[in-house]
Amino acid sequence: VQALQLLREMVDGRVERNTITYNASVSACEKGKQWMEALKLFHEMIDSHVERNIVTYSAAISACEKGEQWVQALQLFREMATCFV
Repeated sequence: VQALQLLREMVDGRVERNTITYNASVSACEKGKQWMEALKLFHEMIDSHVERNIVTYSAAISACEKGEQWVQALQLFREMATCFV
């Protein structure tokens, strides 16, 4: 929750969010078993034109796994495979 708050404060403070800050936030959601929030951040990266990398996908897939969202996890895995072949 604190990681998400910090990410939101970055926007308010006009600090640029990047792949590293998003990855940390998605990973925090994964560890906190907040799979829906992790996916929101994942998709927010797309909307904000922030590059996703293998760390991003791994954290999002793990968040889905912990939330027993198997279809979402497989979808992300397939997408990752096409992006990083």
